[in-house]
Amino acid sequence: MGSAEAARAPATRWDIATPARPGRLPGISQAGFRDRATGPLDLPVIPYPAVTLAIDLGNGLIVDNVRGRQQGGGVVLGLAPGAVRVRGQNIDCLQIRLSPVIAHAVLGTSLEPGGEIIALDALWGRGATRTLEQLRAVASWEERFAIAEAALARRYEAGRAVDPEVAYAWRQMVLGRGQVRVEPLAAEVGWSRKRLWARFRSQIGLTPKRAARLIRFDRAAHRLAEGHSPGSVAAESGYTDQSHLHRDVMTFTGVTPTAVSTAPWLAVDDVAWAALEHASRT
Repeated sequence: MGSAEAARAPATRWDIATPARPGRLPGISQAGFRDRATGPLDLPVIPYPAVTLAIDLGNGLIVDNVRGRQQGGGVVLGLAPGAVRVRGQNIDCLQIRLSPVIAHAVLGTSLEPGGEIIALDALWGRGATRTLEQLRAVASWEERFAIAEAALARRYEAGRAVDPEVAYAWRQMVLGRGQVRVEPLAAEVGWSRKRLWARFRSQIGLTPKRAARLIRFDRAAHRLAEGHSPGSVAAESGYTDQSHLHRDVMTFTGVTPTAVSTAPWLAVDDVAWAALEHASRT
């Protein structure tokens, strides 16, 4: 199956596994993907308001970006990753989404936006190699989920948490679906706007304004994928008008709202991330 055919039938291409029970750490979600097709895969990534870990379990996955960087094995994608594509064949992959509040402690740093992809072993060293070996040595997804969660928990406990004020600001942005201004948030936590902006930027990896735009875009993208018109999505998502929505979608994806509405990347979200998608829409 070629990439064009895959785009027409994205959901049927994958066997998708999710954990049987919620994990111990809030802000971390996992899903397993196994490619049923025999032909090559070439998918553009649609940004999501989380840091993404893509862990290749079958030596078939390559992630690349607009800068020409390619990475396999364990790959970390920052927030708003830009023009990133997932390529490969016979893919067997564990995907993990980390809230940026959790990711700062787990990864030991915040990632710069704009197309950054980085090898997990560049952040975790030998720990990444050991975890990858453990994941590849077991057959069941539940065992894989448990191994990954244990590794993430160790990193989180040893890591440096973001400031409570920054975590609060992020939560309010998510709850407000990106329609939250920085000044009131700063006042609520007792900080100046400048201080919140600087701390948020250094710990989350995006400015508060761009983070809010990403959260708002994510809701809009999923509403488009559900079949709602760009005009109605713009109105309900807090955009000034349909042109405003068009500009934001182009900024985050490089394609039009119509193209996003049929993006294969979004077609499996309701299966792989059902709890997350429900929470983001209620």
